[in-house]
Amino acid sequence: MKRHSTPRTPRGLAFLSLLLVLVVGPGALAASASHDTLPDKAFWPGHGVCYGPHRDGQRPGGPDPTSEQIREDLDLMRHQWRLLRMYGTRGSAETALRVIADNGWDMKVMLGVWIAPDDTAANNAEIAKVAELVRAYPRQVWAVSVGNETQVFWSTHKVPLSELVGAVREVRAELRKFSSVPVTVADDYPFWLEPRSVELAAELDFLTVHAHPLWNGKQLDEALPWVRETLEKVREVHPGKKVILGETGWATAVADEGEQAELIKGRPGEKEQAKFYNEVRRWSLDTGETAFFFEAFDENWKGGDDPAEVEKHWGVFRVDRSEKAALGRR
Repeated sequence: MKRHSTPRTPRGLAFLSLLLVLVVGPGALAASASHDTLPDKAFWPGHGVCYGPHRDGQRPGGPDPTSEQIREDLDLMRHQWRLLRMYGTRGSAETALRVIADNGWDMKVMLGVWIAPDDTAANNAEIAKVAELVRAYPRQVWAVSVGNETQVFWSTHKVPLSELVGAVREVRAELRKFSSVPVTVADDYPFWLEPRSVELAAELDFLTVHAHPLWNGKQLDEALPWVRETLEKVREVHPGKKVILGETGWATAVADEGEQAELIKGRPGEKEQAKFYNEVRRWSLDTGETAFFFEAFDENWKGGDDPAEVEKHWGVFRVDRSEKAALGRR
């Protein structure tokens, strides 16, 4: 969670959608128009991790990590997780897919398509690139996620819902020419509880939900029960839809001023992160829930100048690639 011209619904269909929501409930549209192409249970590999590859002196837009640095990261991660999540298609994502394929590692990637406001050219490039990568690496791409936190009320990069729906349709149209890879959208849980999310859910194979207990004022002992309860609330709004946990985590440092100081009530730290990480991991393994922990590595390019800025400290590895307590013991 980072506190950081497309088709529109025809008027008649919009009226029908509203009628369905009012008469049958908010999940009616999703159920009536859901895609029935989901793989069987074996497709859902359980516990995964979010991967941002940028080290000190690197950031999205460049400079990017080298191929050897990404190989080093993947070699560390493959002993912990089979499933990775990345947030854009260009640069490091292509390198990661190539390294996984070249080494024959048993890892798969939920590949992101970054959708930005007021940047049609960049968005079109992302859509074209995802088709290229799925075609080139069909065994490595597990699913495609279009947009990240573009709809939730606090987003710093909101796009109109109609534009996101249009992007999903474009991605699906391109991929369906040669692939059956599932398509999803990732957003924070408050959006998936809104009635307007039903329109988007109808376009998707499954929903990817972010639920961060720290940002929602939870203490450590409340964290996993709150996550589970939050997912169930989303499922009530979207009955019949597969729902996965796309982000949850526990930071190891928080600054003592600003929004994070106001909203975060739980105690940060490696011991606390280790407890939550292992609870999430065990829950995922025991229940078969697909859950991505946020995140693999600390990323110092994020946030402000304060070294304790929370966005720099979500990793279970430090920036220097040494393990935190979460990976020390099971």
